[in-house]
Amino acid sequence: MALNARLDHRNPLVFDTHELGRRPGALQRLTREIDAPKDLGIQGVVGVPEGAPVKLVLRIESVMEGVLVTGTARAQAEGECVRCLEPLELTLDADFQEMFSYPEADDRGRPKAEPADDAEGSAEDEDRLFIEDGLFDLEPVLRDAVVLALPMQPVCQDDCPGLCSECGARLADDPDHHHDAVDIRWAALQGLAGSLEPGEKDEISGAEPGVDEKQEK
Repeated sequence: MALNARLDHRNPLVFDTHELGRRPGALQRLTREIDAPKDLGIQGVVGVPEGAPVKLVLRIESVMEGVLVTGTARAQAEGECVRCLEPLELTLDADFQEMFSYPEADDRGRPKAEPADDAEGSAEDEDRLFIEDGLFDLEPVLRDAVVLALPMQPVCQDDCPGLCSECGARLADDPDHHHDAVDIRWAALQGLAGSLEPGEKDEISGAEPGVDEKQEK
């Protein structure tokens, strides 16, 4: 990503590196609890509700080319089982590691002779995250980490049997649930027989009205 727009130090996902300094090897460990931003997760599938607490445990290390951030985000995610459609909750642990580069340094940490104006240089910058005025924004890194840590097809339990294909009943609530199979070849005849009067049924079967099989024998 290109250089960030001016960052706001009041944003809980913006971190200040001034105390860390630029001496390679300098290290900070931070723990911070934030409110989840909007749309944190896989939209329409599973994610952390907006405003829910997210605990960040970070290791921030100064290196030659910038600041290396390693951490974990912990939160409770909510979604819907893809098999039975019941609401579900799961504990999220999303690990991440990202380099935030100094704007004036190249990818080896050396000062740039002059800004890169060519297309190749611009393309490289698009894939990098930068420090601006000693600040870096963790939000894009957090979003990517959460998406990777969440299941694409969440289930309430590994062996969830889902819903009945005929009536939509939740099979986990009634393991013996079933429907009697009807041979479609006889379904029409059964419907016809049900609509006939007793005398008409006898005519179809070939017996005289009022005469059963025992009397014929």
